[in-house]
Amino acid sequence: MFEVACLGIARPAIYFVHMTNSNILFTDLNLEPALLKAIEETGYTKPTPIQEQSIPHVLLGKDILGAAQTGTGKTAAFALPILNHIIKNKVRLTPKHTRVLVISPTRELTVQIHDSFKTYGKFTQFKSAVVFGGVGQEQQVRALSQGVDVLVATPGRLLDLIQQRHIVLTGLEIFVLDEADRMLDMGFLPDVRKVVKLLPPKRQNLFFSATMPSEIRGLADSLLTDPVHVKVTPVASTVDKIQQSVMFVDKARKKDLLLDLFRTNKSLKKVIIFTRTKHGANRLAETLAKNTIPSQAIHGNKSQNARQQALENLRTGRNQVLVATDIVARGIDIDEISHVINYELPNDPESYVHRIGRTARAGHSGIAISFCDHEEKSYLRDIEKLIKIEITRNRESTFHSDSAENARLMSTGKAKAMIEGRDNSRRNFRPKFGKKTGHGGGGGNGGGNSKPRFGGDNRKPNQGAQGQQQAPARHKSGFKTSNIQKTDW
Repeated sequence: MFEVACLGIARPAIYFVHMTNSNILFTDLNLEPALLKAIEETGYTKPTPIQEQSIPHVLLGKDILGAAQTGTGKTAAFALPILNHIIKNKVRLTPKHTRVLVISPTRELTVQIHDSFKTYGKFTQFKSAVVFGGVGQEQQVRALSQGVDVLVATPGRLLDLIQQRHIVLTGLEIFVLDEADRMLDMGFLPDVRKVVKLLPPKRQNLFFSATMPSEIRGLADSLLTDPVHVKVTPVASTVDKIQQSVMFVDKARKKDLLLDLFRTNKSLKKVIIFTRTKHGANRLAETLAKNTIPSQAIHGNKSQNARQQALENLRTGRNQVLVATDIVARGIDIDEISHVINYELPNDPESYVHRIGRTARAGHSGIAISFCDHEEKSYLRDIEKLIKIEITRNRESTFHSDSAENARLMSTGKAKAMIEGRDNSRRNFRPKFGKKTGHGGGGGNGGGNSKPRFGGDNRKPNQGAQGQQQAPARHKSGFKTSNIQKTDW
């Protein structure tokens, strides 16, 4: 079934797995009947390449170094064999201990992984818990008090609970580190290293990362013992089933172009739109909602409950659009996303790959549309250099800009400085209308404009220094601001 070739290099030895049978089914993987029943209920019969290559080796107790692009089914690749291990090796749980620890970088991904364990383990008797920051810890502590088979956690809250002696890792059997490169991007590697020092030396390690920069490779070398290296696709390769296009547009006309797309393209049914900034996401979601396009923003300033609700609203079809920063560019799996729109191109080309990977998942096709103004041309060049293709140019829109397409190409550093400088100036802008009243208006910490700032504050709107009724605020483009999330003012 598999050919395993060992490279003659220094320990840890790396084994590359090559596929020789693409017709394998889940029933061929020696999984327990209870797991096969749960898999059948999900509607899947054939494992993805990462699952086909990883599961047999995890079942044998080997360490895994997995490199796979987003949307390839990584979670099931470790969740299924871990659950199989738990079924076949039942033990009495010890209070505050866990047999399996899965660390992931974000709250959303942590919840998603935990949900996957519950889905695949619904016909088994196993106990699990999920811990993450941004919410109270009381319920999490109660879930851990009698011990669990599987704990899924973000690194910060995990360390907090360890320091409070609510979690003990001395009996750990399997350690999973998911999205390791994202941990690096978000500055979590120091926390991960602190956790690793607390793990028992004898354990199985499963290490997954979409990319393998040198620092991640060094971490893998320190963790893994004679790992099997499973690599399904080239690092940062784009999903084949995504139809990609770019539309050149003047910066000031992006909003008009976006609204025109929704008016003329009825296939935009379940859409994720990416912006660079949190304030930009808020403003765009409000504009869409005011133009009868059900939308919600998600970013790091939102509470955990608000973020989960936004994801659920898109998942269930209550909202048509999720406007997001790169917080959901990795690891969030929502079925049948029809389109990903890059309202603003990312300055990191790998982020583009992970953004568009939200569509065309689980065998479905998808469409990725990117808006590019004259300052973002260098970002587009870097993206095309990474993915090794020229993205199709769409010049059919009435908002197409020849000047943006033919603008002089500047260096990436200069473009980034210009764009980030403009974004920062917008974030720091405080209107200076009217007199300071002491009641706190729209601009800054001491009064000013009594109208709510567009896309703005977490404060309640001021009713006006003179008690006069305010007219609805309007953005300078002429679109009304949204009233659907007044608590976000």
